[in-house]
Amino acid sequence: MTNGTFLGGGGKNYAEKQWLSHKYANRHGLVAGATGTGKTVTLQILAEGFANAGVPVFMADVKGDLSGMAVAGNAAHKLHDAFMGRAETIGFDDYTYESFPVTFWDLFGKQGHPVRTTVAEMGPLLLSRLLDLSEAQEGILNIAFRLSDEEGLPLLDLSDIRAMLVWMGENRKDLSLRYGNISTASIGAIQRRLLVIENQGGGNFFGEPALALSDLMRVDGQGRGQVNILAADELMSSPRLYSTFLLWLLSELFEELPEVGDPDKPKLVFFFDEAHLLFDDAPKALVDKVEQVARLIRSKGVGVYFITQNPDDVPEDILGQLGNRIQHALRAFTARDKKALRMAAETYRPNPDFDTEQAIREVGVGEAVTSMLQKKGVPGIVQRTLIRPPSSQLGPISAPERRAIVAGSDLKGKYETTLDRKSAYEILKAQAEAAARAAEQAESEEEDMETAQREYRAGRRYSGTRVSRSSSRRARKTESFGDAMTKMVMKELTGTTGKRIVRGILGGLFKGR
Repeated sequence: MTNGTFLGGGGKNYAEKQWLSHKYANRHGLVAGATGTGKTVTLQILAEGFANAGVPVFMADVKGDLSGMAVAGNAAHKLHDAFMGRAETIGFDDYTYESFPVTFWDLFGKQGHPVRTTVAEMGPLLLSRLLDLSEAQEGILNIAFRLSDEEGLPLLDLSDIRAMLVWMGENRKDLSLRYGNISTASIGAIQRRLLVIENQGGGNFFGEPALALSDLMRVDGQGRGQVNILAADELMSSPRLYSTFLLWLLSELFEELPEVGDPDKPKLVFFFDEAHLLFDDAPKALVDKVEQVARLIRSKGVGVYFITQNPDDVPEDILGQLGNRIQHALRAFTARDKKALRMAAETYRPNPDFDTEQAIREVGVGEAVTSMLQKKGVPGIVQRTLIRPPSSQLGPISAPERRAIVAGSDLKGKYETTLDRKSAYEILKAQAEAAARAAEQAESEEEDMETAQREYRAGRRYSGTRVSRSSSRRARKTESFGDAMTKMVMKELTGTTGKRIVRGILGGLFKGR
């Protein structure tokens, strides 16, 4: 097969070559198996096959082993003889060592080019998933995004969303009439979650320049697809950030790429390692979103391959979208494991030469049960396949080698320097400073006016008209207690302290108007 990726040998004595057709590679796939059964090597040879066909790939390197794709294998490797023997067994006659064009990425900017997006591009649904918000808190976050659009307050980084939440808290009475109740407790809870994400390094992920998808879909001078490797060893300590980032990237591909129908080969292949992290405790709205993307993104020319230990880690509706399957060994020690093994075997088109359930249990390291889509997208008969050896280095490269590759990349300098353009934080800060200056000026003017009024009253005290004395009893009438109290109160109210009291009362009455 000229338009396909060679997987290995199946059938009797592993003599029948097994291929993954590129024409149906955008029908998605699944690579499953217990720890240590060879999933990483399978992922590596799939990426090599796509890259040689001019198809860019994106994958997360959870253990650091995939970085070896940047360097060719060599005869000094301890498995060289085993690789050569396996290549001869499966009829891989043109097997040679070669390196591949690799671009390293890292959300933290330590082991590759930084990867960023803006808070606005992430959207309220994925950000709520990242922050693990309740329904009420998610509602407030949706209000924040709505206000961002209406008030012209761009949300780029975590400082912007924090400033927006503070502004909402200060104006919650007015906003609640338009959007529903906005409680300070919920705002405080969101602020605490944002602090946790920032402490985990998530603050580096939000900002500009944002990742351009075109930088993931390049080919080199020889027409080989770029292999984009995300350093995920440190990222895995924040599994929610890891899964949310990959889902965001998948959603961006779905939103931005044009329809291409059924191309002869994919425009990009996306490998989602540790896929169970995406679905653990995921709300139904998020699972529905993944299902929608998986169902429709193939028409954009993107193939999505989930890598996990057990097929039942993937929801059934999504599992049904995965046409190409590579199943490494599954261990069945408990009743649940046995049920999962039986269900996995039932999803394959049976082969009369062996029992699929038993084969999944017995296949050794580097061997798998495979079923690829064939003509007209029909699933092929299940085969026991001996996976071919990789052409690139098996295992990670050294830190100096990685740094040299990053430094020599044509993307060097594009994402390393952050941009801080005017956004919600700066706008709201400027408004607050302007309001503070206006209040200070008003207070100063008020104090000047009060001083002038005091001087005016003091001047009038010595310029009053002369009053003649009267000897009538009415004139000498003693003031009542009520009249005396009224005069005393009026005297106090006409003074500075009294005026401030009146202003406070009137301000409280008319503040809400």
